[in-house]
Amino acid sequence: MSWTLMIHGGCGAMRPDRLPPETEAKAREGLNAALDAGEAILAAGGSALDAVEAAARVLEEDASFNAGRGSVLTADGAVELDAAIMDGRDRRAGAVAGLRTTRAPVSAARAAMENSPHVLLTYEQGDAFAAAHGIEQVANDFFITPERKTQLDAVMAAGGQFDTDIKFGTIGAVAVDAQGHVAAATSTGGLTAKRWGRIGDSPLIGAGTYADDRACAVSATGLGETFIRAVAGHQLAMRLLLSGEGLQDALDHVLADIGALGGTGGLIAVAPTGEAAWGFTTPGMYRAVAGSGRDRLVRVYDEGSER
Repeated sequence: MSWTLMIHGGCGAMRPDRLPPETEAKAREGLNAALDAGEAILAAGGSALDAVEAAARVLEEDASFNAGRGSVLTADGAVELDAAIMDGRDRRAGAVAGLRTTRAPVSAARAAMENSPHVLLTYEQGDAFAAAHGIEQVANDFFITPERKTQLDAVMAAGGQFDTDIKFGTIGAVAVDAQGHVAAATSTGGLTAKRWGRIGDSPLIGAGTYADDRACAVSATGLGETFIRAVAGHQLAMRLLLSGEGLQDALDHVLADIGALGGTGGLIAVAPTGEAAWGFTTPGMYRAVAGSGRDRLVRVYDEGSER
C-alpha cells in the first residue's frame, strides 16, 4: 500500500500583497522540513503515529508557527501550549493543555496516551507529568519571540479583543502509513490575549484532532470555539461513515457548518486509502502534502485544488 502525509501550519489573513516574502519563505521552508521528517518514517515502512509526531515536532520548533517556540501570548504575557495526538488503529488518544514549560507538547500528548490512564492532562500537573517522562522542560521565555510580544501589545491596545485579521498559526499533521493505518496530531499556542485558562479545539479529541481507521484522520486550524461546537473532526469522520460522502465533500460540508456558526478556519484530512483533502475559508493556509506516487506540494494561498 501507499502512504500519505499532509500537514498544516495555520490559516488566516495571508495574502501575497500582505505577507512579507521572507516570512512566506521561512514558512515554506518549515513545512518542507516537517514533510522531510515524517516522510523519512513513512517511506521506511514506519507508522503514521510516529510520522505525525515527528512532523509536528519540527513545526513546534519553528517560530514561524503558533505552536511551541513562537507561540502567541496570553493576556498576562505568557505562553500556554495545547496539543493532541490520536491513533486511528484503536482510537487511543492523548492530549495536554495549558502547558508552560514543556518543550515538545505533542510528545507530552503521546506520553499521556501511552503512559497514563487519562486522555487530557493540563497546566502545572501536565508539565510535571511530561518532565517525569523525560520530556525536556524550559523556561517560558524560551517560547516567546519579539513578534509575538508586538502582536500582544497591539491586541491589548485595542481593548484586548482578538484580532480576526491575525493568522491562526496552529500546526497539525495527518498521515496514513503503508499498512493503511491513520493518525493525527495538532499543536498550538491558542489565541493572542486569551484569558481565564481558555482552551481551544486543538487538544479536544473529536474537535480539532481525530483519527479513526474506519474513516479518516483530521487536524483543524481556526477559531477553536466554533470547531468545538461543530465537533469538527468527529463530524467529518461520521460523514464518511454514515452518509457515504467522499473525503473532500465531507470536509467542505464541515467547513460550511463552521461558517454557519460564525467561524472561519481550515481542515486537513487523509483516509486509509491514501486519499487526502484540505480546505479553508480564510485567504490562506500554510499546508503541504507528500506521499508515495504523488508530487510534493507546499502551498500558502489559493494556488489550485491539487491534493
